[in-house]
Amino acid sequence: MGALKTCLRIVGWIPVVFITAVILWAYFAYVVELCYLTVRVAKGQPLLCVLYLLLFHFFLFMFLWAYYQTIFGSHPGVPGEFYLSSDEVQRIESEDRSGEQQEILKEISRDKALPVYTRTYGGGIRYCHICKIIKPDRCHHCSVCDRCILKMDHHCPWVNNCVGYGNYKFFVLFLMYALLFCLYVAITTLPYFVQFWQDMQDSDAARFHILFLFLASIMFAISVTILFCMHIRLSLVNQSTLESFRSPIFRHGPDKEGFSRGSASGNFHDIFGSRKSHWFLPMFTSAGDGVNWPMQARDQDSDRLLDDDRDEDLSPGEESPSRDTQQFKKSIQAGTKYDSTSNDVVVPIEPNTGDRVQLVLEPGHIAGTT
Repeated sequence: MGALKTCLRIVGWIPVVFITAVILWAYFAYVVELCYLTVRVAKGQPLLCVLYLLLFHFFLFMFLWAYYQTIFGSHPGVPGEFYLSSDEVQRIESEDRSGEQQEILKEISRDKALPVYTRTYGGGIRYCHICKIIKPDRCHHCSVCDRCILKMDHHCPWVNNCVGYGNYKFFVLFLMYALLFCLYVAITTLPYFVQFWQDMQDSDAARFHILFLFLASIMFAISVTILFCMHIRLSLVNQSTLESFRSPIFRHGPDKEGFSRGSASGNFHDIFGSRKSHWFLPMFTSAGDGVNWPMQARDQDSDRLLDDDRDEDLSPGEESPSRDTQQFKKSIQAGTKYDSTSNDVVVPIEPNTGDRVQLVLEPGHIAGTT
């Protein structure tokens, strides 16, 4: 099994080698052949060739910088508190019933005060049996990289790496500069592409290089445009590719917009940071730590954080609540006030009496009363 994974990792470098070879060929075709044709067609005007080369090298440099940052950029590891000790793993694996395993996981998450709010489709704590960790929100296990990736977006074969919290900004910039590079090459080679078809008798090798360079740049530009537009949309709504296909599950149910900050600019800053001078540089400036995420869903979950420590709302076959319980929950929904800065929930017991209960919410706990 280990040898198979090693082979897959080696084979995964084939697309990277292919792209690198295409870049080297494009560099030769553009720098050598285009300059030759420019000086020849422009009748001895080298300034146009110099301008072409300066802009070409700028776009090429930014493209390669973002591309190799995406490939070799390191992913922050999952914090140690999410890993289970050998005793905790043994407790879980010794239980045959999934319900008992979930109770153990809930107990561990409470004891460690882990900031986990998302659930499995069955309503349980998200746990990786391979890495032996309680998965942080938005974290997923990649079978190719054989590790859990914070805010995993997808595994990209063109970079032979996972795209996640540590390199998502680099990936978006890689798409942007790849698109700009392809468009620039296509625009500057267009006059020679047209001239090629007007003068078919002139069969210089340079003309054939420019012909294929123009066609390749157009082809890559079309494919990259689709990916770039898709990830710009995901960035502005603060979704990953996985979350766009499968909504994250919260205690109140699936919610595609659960991690959105409520505005496109806020979501953009989450990925590109607050320093405008670094937005378009392949340097890590993303906000947060990859574990704690601002969530709209957290306020909605406050209605259900009053359940007891058994998390009955997540258990199958819940008994019908009594009339008093129903009235109590209705009064909560009617008058709950939640302060996201102080983590306090003020609940009026009876709307007409002024009696109130104050709940202090902390990560990893169901509720504490004061």
